[in-house]
Amino acid sequence: MKKFFENAKQALLVSLFMLVLCGLIYPLAVTGVAQALFNHEANGSLINVDGEIVGSEKLGQAFTVPEFFWGRVSAVNYNVYSKEDIVPDAKGETVYNGVGSGTFNYAPSNPELQKRIEKDIESFLKANPGVQREQIPADLVTASGSGLDPHISVESALIQIARVAQASGLSENEVKEVVKTNTVSRELAVFGEDKVHVLEANLDIFKKMTEK
Repeated sequence: MKKFFENAKQALLVSLFMLVLCGLIYPLAVTGVAQALFNHEANGSLINVDGEIVGSEKLGQAFTVPEFFWGRVSAVNYNVYSKEDIVPDAKGETVYNGVGSGTFNYAPSNPELQKRIEKDIESFLKANPGVQREQIPADLVTASGSGLDPHISVESALIQIARVAQASGLSENEVKEVVKTNTVSRELAVFGEDKVHVLEANLDIFKKMTEK
């Protein structure tokens, strides 16, 4: 019996030690290092304009008006909740049916995927009458794995310049400069492709529009 209590005491002390170490000291240390060395990233990589948070560098947003660049298709609507996302709970009260992130996960042979792509192509061609169907870059009509991608390819930005310039009242050269300014080079000059940050490009468009 004495040995049992000694073993139980030892197990309890080890459990308490690990609880304090892993549940308190380690999280505080990691949080402290993150806040000290990566404060911007640790707090969501937020974009602040005139004292107001307008988004995050890591999360895309839905843009549909002609004067701004459009981003990729999102299976989760960039987590912008609509009436369809509000569902009653067990008590009959309405709650948000948050979807987090994700994609359609359709196979290439799925008719629903073909219908969805065709619909997006028609919408894009209607908004960009000078563009031919075969000129539309693939990333403008395909969804990213997360549905929250903040970037589009440089080609996807360039193909929208005529529409953005006409709708915003800016010259095409001004819009091209915005694309160039907000182009992010491939990682280590090797991985991925050059891409354009949609939200930051649109913020520059908005700034130029307000300065007119």
